[in-house]
Amino acid sequence: MSSQQQEKYEESELYRIRHSAAHIMAQAVMEMFEPGEAQIAIGPPIEDGFYYDFDLPRPLTPEDLVAIEKRMRQIIAGQHKFEKKAVSAEEAKAMFADQPYKIELIEGLETGGVDEYGEPLDEKPEISFYSHDAFTDLCRGPHVEHTGKINPSAIKLLHIAGAYWRGDEKRPMLQRIYGTAWKNKDELEAHLGRLEEAKKRDHRRLGKELDLFSVSPDVGSGLILWHPKGALVRHLAEEFCKDEHLANGYDFVYSPHIGRGQLWEKSGHLKWYQENMYSPLDIEGNEYYLKPMNCPFHIEIFKSRVRSYRDLPMRFAEWGTVYRYERSGVLHGLMRVRGFTQDDAHLFCREDQMPEEIDRVLDFCLHLLRGFGMNEFKAYLSTRDPQKSAGDTQRWDDATEALRAALDRVGLDYEVDEGGAAFYGPKIDLKMIDALGREWQLSTIQFDFNLPERFELIYIGEDGERRQPYMIHRALLGSMERFMGVLIEHYGGAFPLWLAPVQAIVIPIADRHIPYAEEVAARMEAAGLRVEVDARGDRMNAKIRDAQNQKIPFMLVVGDHEVENNVVAPRLRSEERLDALRVEDLIGRMQKDIEDRM
Repeated sequence: MSSQQQEKYEESELYRIRHSAAHIMAQAVMEMFEPGEAQIAIGPPIEDGFYYDFDLPRPLTPEDLVAIEKRMRQIIAGQHKFEKKAVSAEEAKAMFADQPYKIELIEGLETGGVDEYGEPLDEKPEISFYSHDAFTDLCRGPHVEHTGKINPSAIKLLHIAGAYWRGDEKRPMLQRIYGTAWKNKDELEAHLGRLEEAKKRDHRRLGKELDLFSVSPDVGSGLILWHPKGALVRHLAEEFCKDEHLANGYDFVYSPHIGRGQLWEKSGHLKWYQENMYSPLDIEGNEYYLKPMNCPFHIEIFKSRVRSYRDLPMRFAEWGTVYRYERSGVLHGLMRVRGFTQDDAHLFCREDQMPEEIDRVLDFCLHLLRGFGMNEFKAYLSTRDPQKSAGDTQRWDDATEALRAALDRVGLDYEVDEGGAAFYGPKIDLKMIDALGREWQLSTIQFDFNLPERFELIYIGEDGERRQPYMIHRALLGSMERFMGVLIEHYGGAFPLWLAPVQAIVIPIADRHIPYAEEVAARMEAAGLRVEVDARGDRMNAKIRDAQNQKIPFMLVVGDHEVENNVVAPRLRSEERLDALRVEDLIGRMQKDIEDRM
């Protein structure tokens, strides 16, 4: 969520319902154990639900969730009021003397460093409790008036997971209970239906079922192995994007996977980003680091000779593989990995070219994503925080207005995150809305006023003076790994025809039909289509079912009639049957479908 979205959510009735339901759940859990046995951590509302973390004397079970949910409904029925009390740090510590996680949070509040959820604070906050029935927790609210304001038929505990305290794998592993709460039963059931559909589309499950990718413990967590079918889909996606980049004025570059420590010192990564970088390699007495980003390399290419105003704009693009340390607890299939390939580009332009470059890159971004069948988007514009910004204020203002004007011109729905930009420049984040209505962060168009200063980037202007170019970071798909995960879930593994690793499978009814099936496949392959023949001895219906499970777009059944009339009997993965077609007519139809995708 953007900061504006988060503020709106925190002001909503649903937020209060979920926050209150989290406290009710915590009460039910703590009542299951003797005093002092259970330790309680944090329990915030989140998008579509809530969770609470506990340090408990035994693992929770699914049966426990049923019992906790039952007790929650009893507490709700009691209509207990939620009451707030502001307290001193000393009072708070006395109240939670036997709760070490709460003591740590109170100390953070006391110093003004972090809030009760462990999030950074800009100023020292009020310390307060919220109580209902026999339960009290450290909390700033808000809550509903009393427990009876929660609909008992609209709550559901979903699952139990492990979570390190403060997200630090060196700290204790806690048990996290996830739940959801809604205004009424219909809303809950609709949400549970979406969750069920999301499970069916989970890219980790489909990646295994469709033999697309895997992760091996011997290779390492967060490092993806692409299998032939998955690698082919990725290749087709990259090939399309690279061809479009060349047609749109980009120059491809390549850069190494490692760089000397001095480079990352100069870029600021060792000061500000080192915790996300891997330990250095010692090479002939010099420290080298696996690259977490491509930008310093592209800057060095720009700096390799003196640039003139006539050289600009320059658009360097690279499918660059980077490596970032992610804690094991946050790794998630293709979505959160340790090694990934960005469709990275850096644009260098003159001041007078900057607005047109922004228009151009936003248009190009939408063009590419629509080429993948993605047509619904939401954009977020992050603007300058006056207290935290590098570079000239006028440049910030000009860049921000160029981003805003580009969004207005293309008619995208967008929200402004006032003051939400990083210190080095304003940006646009573009999110795709998938088939289930979920938002996925994909594209970023980011100005950078910091690195050009650090690396002393210059070009020679028309007047012969040295000038600093505008620099724009730009990733349209984000990373290939994450984009592939989004693509799998958006289509539920049923890729559009042009991306399907196998576009058609020919299914002979009997062994005598195999030669004709192989002839059909050969004619289609000669036309550039990806075709297989299922010559197994299984029954035809079993072959069709397997092909549907593999989400192959066309199944071409051939028997005596098809051999005699030189046709095929096509079936679609949607189970629709088409009239018999000559092979050439089917080839023409498939080629037209591929050509018409844009």
